[in-house]
Amino acid sequence: MAQQKRIVGVWVLATLLLAGGPAIAAEGMAVVNINTADTEALMLLPKVGPSVAQRIVEFREQNGQFKAAEDLMLVRGVGEKTFELIKPYVAISGETTLVEKVRVPKAQSKEP
Repeated sequence: MAQQKRIVGVWVLATLLLAGGPAIAAEGMAVVNINTADTEALMLLPKVGPSVAQRIVEFREQNGQFKAAEDLMLVRGVGEKTFELIKPYVAISGETTLVEKVRVPKAQSKEP
């Protein structure tokens, strides 16, 4: 019985982590809500400049709100590596709380 409860508990935790990955990662951190942010707020994200920020806004206007943070990778200029850098600072709901540009150390932004 205890083994079954432990297995169920692990399964529930894994499900929550997989379903809410970006939201959980962003909890307690300053974030940008990609569904409401303007280009200025989006440019606070690491590796996001004016062009990519504008494409994010245009993508959202043409396709509706992002359903998951990973949908950002559908925007030209946001690949897997960029997404991994910005993921901790991205939310799909709630307030934008990030107020200054996130700088990523060079060692973290380069390929291994």
